[in-house]
Amino acid sequence: MNETFSRYQRFVVALLAFLQFTVVLDFMILSPLGAILMDELGITTAQFGRVVSAYAFSAGVSGLLAAGFADRFDRKKLLLFFYVGFVFGTLLCGVAPSYTFLLGARIVTGIFGGVIASISFAIVADLFPLSMRGRVMGLVQSSFAASQILGIPIGLFLATRLGWHAPFLMIVAVGIGAGIAIVVWLHPITLHLTAGSEKKSPVEHLLRTATRPRYLAGFSATILLAIGGFMLMPFGSTFLVQNLGVAVERLPMVYVITGAAAMVSGPLLGRVSDSFGKYRTFVLGSIVTAIMVAWYTRLTSASLGFVIALNVLLFVGISARMVSSFALTSALPDLHDRGAYMAISSSLQQLSGGLASFAAGLVVHQATPTSPLEGYPTLGTIVVVALAITLLLMFNVNRLVGRTASA
Repeated sequence: MNETFSRYQRFVVALLAFLQFTVVLDFMILSPLGAILMDELGITTAQFGRVVSAYAFSAGVSGLLAAGFADRFDRKKLLLFFYVGFVFGTLLCGVAPSYTFLLGARIVTGIFGGVIASISFAIVADLFPLSMRGRVMGLVQSSFAASQILGIPIGLFLATRLGWHAPFLMIVAVGIGAGIAIVVWLHPITLHLTAGSEKKSPVEHLLRTATRPRYLAGFSATILLAIGGFMLMPFGSTFLVQNLGVAVERLPMVYVITGAAAMVSGPLLGRVSDSFGKYRTFVLGSIVTAIMVAWYTRLTSASLGFVIALNVLLFVGISARMVSSFALTSALPDLHDRGAYMAISSSLQQLSGGLASFAAGLVVHQATPTSPLEGYPTLGTIVVVALAITLLLMFNVNRLVGRTASA
């Protein structure tokens, strides 16, 4: 815990956090825009679920295709290539004239955006030792909260003033600046190219990484982690508005306050993860998340303050799970497999998340566009069960990582 970040490491963390800010915002902006999109485009909850899941499914397929090549190139060049494609896909969303065009634009965005996280995490694992990764992930995790504090309220403001296309164009504008920073200041990352592993074809490298028993433990945990996270998110704003009576104008307040709490807690939880123990932190975060999900999804009425308090606790629990789980699973792959492992893991996360979002659109339904959501408590039950199973899977991951550390 006496290790400190160098100046360049601080830049890398800041850059990766900002990249994640734009990618996460691109995905999360759909949730608060849900009520607006369903009204203006005249689409159903199932169709909106397809818009959300289209990104995740295309990202999942792209991740698998990229996995075989992920350890064969400079990670800086890969990051730049996929980030440019992500910004282009977001631009298409910003000019989409119809539901069908928007659905296609989300597929393009997912093809490129879904790989960025895996490349970023591989860079983190390359440049930072395991003892520092909790803190790194805690700082990167703050980008998720920042997307709520800054991005989502601004996005909602632009959507209500200029139309729902405006938030996507805002992401394009800031994304161009991030792309320039990659080109100018990020150093080449090529250590994995000289790791000493025998050269394999992309297909062979993909299959070997995907079927290695040690890695399967991390992949299975990733699938359940994604299901637990993606099921509630797409209809979160609709539940607040239609079921709990929160005014649309008050949604930015909910997101800002809960995001601020998560932004503060993320780096703190990263330090806790490195010092207290990554699996212990994951267990505590899972318990808090399960309690909040079971409570929150069964609310029929609540004051704005109470809703915000529950959301704050929920996001703290989720942050603890995300920070500790990444730090722990990042210790599973060998250096020469790291890019492929992260790509496959990201792909499974996106595919599982897409399936969860699609399933959520089938479980949750509305009699009319303005009536309360039905079936939300059922989603809460499914998420709690997924949380319980994930605890067991992560216990196995922790055991495998402990064996490696001992060896």
